[in-house]
Amino acid sequence: MRTHVVRLALDAEVTAAAGRRGEPPAVLDVGGGSGMWAVPLAAAGCAVTVVDPSPDALAVLRRRARDAGCAERIAAIQGDTEVLGDLVPAAGADIVLAHGVLEVVDDATVAMAALAAATAPGGALSVLVANRFAAVLARAAAGRVDEARRLLADPDGRLPFEAVLRRLDAERLGSMLAAAGLAVELLQGDGVVTDLMPRSVVDATPAGTAALEELERVAAVTPPLRDVATRLHALARRSRPPG
Repeated sequence: MRTHVVRLALDAEVTAAAGRRGEPPAVLDVGGGSGMWAVPLAAAGCAVTVVDPSPDALAVLRRRARDAGCAERIAAIQGDTEVLGDLVPAAGADIVLAHGVLEVVDDATVAMAALAAATAPGGALSVLVANRFAAVLARAAAGRVDEARRLLADPDGRLPFEAVLRRLDAERLGSMLAAAGLAVELLQGDGVVTDLMPRSVVDATPAGTAALEELERVAAVTPPLRDVATRLHALARRSRPPG
């Protein structure tokens, strides 16, 4: 159930990009690791480049791609987001994915600029990030009130002992995308309802999954529900030059 609304948005973008190009789009998956997104996209016909700093994750990616019969459509590159311009062609991808990336890079502004530069004119950047307000509510619900207060007060929505470097909210994510010269076309929540419910509740009736997916789809784009989702997903467009 998780990432259902993200998959719907990406499926629509792949279809639209293929219509513009007349062929499956070129996809760049930054921080794509073991291929959760890359392998299904390649299996659907996209040419996918995955950039990730972990050689172990890239080894898993290659194995999964072979098992799925799409290894020839996936290129794996070891490297960091901040030096993306040295690893892939500028403006070379119709769709760029940065899922779970901005939380862990040293400089999110530099990383965002690199992601935007890798996106082709008219192409889209898909960003999926942890939501700071959801983290606050999760700590409070667990009785960790002091941690919740500290998370709310911290501009990056993190605690000193956490590996994550930042969590974003909808306003900050939108501002970062705009500062990188991208126009936000979709800003939605991921895990608005489903992350609050036990799996047993979802599985209680055969019709439960479909009903929950529809509720999640509507809640994902309904503030303030969107703004307290576990993750925030944005799809932003790089404009084409005039003429």
